[in-house]
Amino acid sequence: MSDLLIQGIYNVFSVGNLFFIIVGTILGIIIGALPGLSSTMGVALLIPITFKMDPSAGLCMLGAVYCGSVYGGSITAILLRTPGTSASVATAWDGYELTKKGFAGRALGISTVASTFGGLFSAICLLLIAPTLARISLRFGPPERLFLAIFGLTIIITISSESLFKGLISGFFGMAIAVTGIDIISGNLRFIWGQAGLIDGMPLIPALIGLVSMSQAMVLIETERTKIQVSKNIIRDRIMPTIADLRKTFVTIIRSSVIGTIIGIIPGAGTDIASFFGYSEAKRNSRHPEEFGKGSIEGVAGPEAANNAVTGGSLVPMLTLGIPGNSVSAVFLGGLLIHGLIPGSELFTKHGVVTYTLMVSLFLSNIAMCAFGLIGAKTFIKVVKIPTNILSPLIIVLSVIGSYALRNNIIDVVIMFCFGILGYIMEKGKYATAPIILALILGPMAEKELRRSLLILGGSIFPAFQRPICIILILLIILSLSVSFIRTIKLMKQSRT
Repeated sequence: MSDLLIQGIYNVFSVGNLFFIIVGTILGIIIGALPGLSSTMGVALLIPITFKMDPSAGLCMLGAVYCGSVYGGSITAILLRTPGTSASVATAWDGYELTKKGFAGRALGISTVASTFGGLFSAICLLLIAPTLARISLRFGPPERLFLAIFGLTIIITISSESLFKGLISGFFGMAIAVTGIDIISGNLRFIWGQAGLIDGMPLIPALIGLVSMSQAMVLIETERTKIQVSKNIIRDRIMPTIADLRKTFVTIIRSSVIGTIIGIIPGAGTDIASFFGYSEAKRNSRHPEEFGKGSIEGVAGPEAANNAVTGGSLVPMLTLGIPGNSVSAVFLGGLLIHGLIPGSELFTKHGVVTYTLMVSLFLSNIAMCAFGLIGAKTFIKVVKIPTNILSPLIIVLSVIGSYALRNNIIDVVIMFCFGILGYIMEKGKYATAPIILALILGPMAEKELRRSLLILGGSIFPAFQRPICIILILLIILSLSVSFIRTIKLMKQSRT
């Protein structure tokens, strides 16, 4: 581990990787600051660009975009009460109140420091926890990977708590799409409709770009506002936090960083859940809870430290077990796969240098994020003035280029547009797209490992119930389903009352 870590540090400080980290951080902040865009969209759009790059450089850039975009959402949340991402909704409650009182700079400064600390804390946890889990993954055979995939698919219920029925429809639809292509056992072709480009299965990246980016471009096209209005001289006070503010928020930042990292590791949870947990715990443990909702800096620090701590935490199950912690890491997993990097033990042995380069790069990404956030707060606000009639065509062009560049196949562009229309319809019908994304990634894995398990176990899956890791995973599946159903039932009862 020490040798690989040293090589990773050496790689990160190469000129090329430093450049892509800086560029990725800036792009991430801009994407996060633009209301309607998201971390998932930013990573999805840039994956095709990294296809021809060195794996280390490409993953460093994607990691920087991920970190920067989660933080970027707080800029518009604080200044305009318009969260750039769903993870910054809780930040807007007190951040905007501070802005109205003339303390926008104070709010942005605390947000930047809290976000940086949360990101660095989760990066340390990733560096310490991931290699241990990777060694455990050596014990995983086809039966274990089958139940692991099923466990990952139970996340569909967790992320569909608002409408379980719609979430299950999305998930089953994604599973149906996931079986497109050649059967790995019989060699039969399934649902390719005469298109040679579908023989290897439904191309993941065009589908993701369509669902996440193209659909959002369509939503922006129909918006009534041509741009977001920003008042002049909105930042008048100092941005660098004072010692008094840091002392007041220190415990809150540490607590929220721990909460965010844990939530990030749990499959199915995400930055928005972490931010609400961070906010609620900050208020519950505050000496002045009455200030929350009226302009409390703890109300800014809590959610920001928590949602940025998710970044490193969500990569732990993704790198070690192939289970995306949230929709962003699900798309990030696609970035690994196009470089031929399979999650598991090989990432920390055969491809250890690339993996440790990625993990170390998260430290520099968060430091760069802090520097740009503190220095460029007054400049980044200008991004929200981009008219939607310019922003929407730009997203469409990037989506087309990104889809075509991957395989130089026009069918990928057609698939991207089809999934874009599907994502737009789902957005209008309030159907979550995350279940489809999870099904597209984990569905082929579940089918492949099921077929392999049946061959290994003599045509029956029941011998797998005698394997220790399988038993643990089955119990986790039962626990996950039980908790999800109980929470869903409670939400349904609350909505009726």
